[in-house]
Amino acid sequence: MNAHIVPQKTYVLVWAILMVLLLLTWGIAQINLGPFNAVAALVIAATKMLLVILVFMHVRQSAPLTWLFVAAGFIWLLIMIDLTLSDYLTRGLIRMK
Repeated sequence: MNAHIVPQKTYVLVWAILMVLLLLTWGIAQINLGPFNAVAALVIAATKMLLVILVFMHVRQSAPLTWLFVAAGFIWLLIMIDLTLSDYLTRGLIRMK
């Protein structure tokens, strides 16, 4: 088993970026952007998620099979979000006569 050694500097840098993104999330929540508040928060959250997965979970240096399972997890997440939104967004469309 080949273990890829990640420098400690990388971990500290990613942690600092995560802290900046955390403050950015808080800052965005304080500003009224209308419907774009949720979009901005989700973009920041997705960025933080990718940093954690790629660096702290060592997916960046992993085998292609690991990448396949990570992609399958994201596809499953998108399916679940799609099913949830298709239920939520269609509520109230059916009118009883």
